[in-house]
Amino acid sequence: MPRPGRAYWKGFLRLSLVSIPVEVFSAVDSSATVTLNQIHKPSGKRVNYTKTVKGIGPIESADIVKGFEVDKDVYVTIEDEEIDAIKVESRRTLDLQQFIDVEEIDPRYFEKPFYVVPADEHAAEGYLVIREALRDMKKLGVGQITMSGREHVVAVGPVEKGLVMEVLRYANEVRSPKPYFSDLPQLQLDKEMVALARELISKKAAPFEPAKFHDSYADAMRELIAVKSKGKRITAKPSAPAGEGKVVDLLDALRKSLKSGAPAATPVKRGRAAQKKAS
Repeated sequence: MPRPGRAYWKGFLRLSLVSIPVEVFSAVDSSATVTLNQIHKPSGKRVNYTKTVKGIGPIESADIVKGFEVDKDVYVTIEDEEIDAIKVESRRTLDLQQFIDVEEIDPRYFEKPFYVVPADEHAAEGYLVIREALRDMKKLGVGQITMSGREHVVAVGPVEKGLVMEVLRYANEVRSPKPYFSDLPQLQLDKEMVALARELISKKAAPFEPAKFHDSYADAMRELIAVKSKGKRITAKPSAPAGEGKVVDLLDALRKSLKSGAPAATPVKRGRAAQKKAS
């Protein structure tokens, strides 16, 4: 069966002395995203962009080089030849260097998934052996791969009948959470409220089924495009004025949510009385 799309990478998946020829395909369908272009309304034609420099005006593409800002409006320019000189040699081996538990990787490090498939029928047996071993042990194989002149750290693990390769972010690409959470107050939480929250979460716990979730904005956009393509005009409905949101007792909201099985209908804020009770 032909595989959709072109292989993003071809090489060998290696486990110690075992090398298996594989091909890597993007697991993401970019066509599922609705994208809009800028259009010149009087003519109905797409807007093109002219490259300009402040104080100079339009410039030629041949005069453009890449650069990195080292200070305010100060750039180090870099030639294409210099970039080519430092590109990582395109190694054709994805070497699984270590193995970790699936839960060990912080979700913030996952960047983009790819499907890893055997290159031919002769590679299928070794491929399936590695997949089955990873599945049985609930492990991910971690290694590095060179794609498009860059070296990426990746995690390989079982998915359905095959293997998926997750490109991971490097540690310096993930922001520290401290500036975002350091000013959170140290509150003595009401044990009953925590217990009720845990019970509510437990009641709503279920296996993750991605197909149950839909991008309602994208659906509405496709519907709008379909209607507009027939020459009809869409008029927006007047929006209700945004309210402040009634302050309700958190303990009472948790009790009602658990009883009804539905989330609280109003935004919940902790009142002063509730804060004093817990302190």
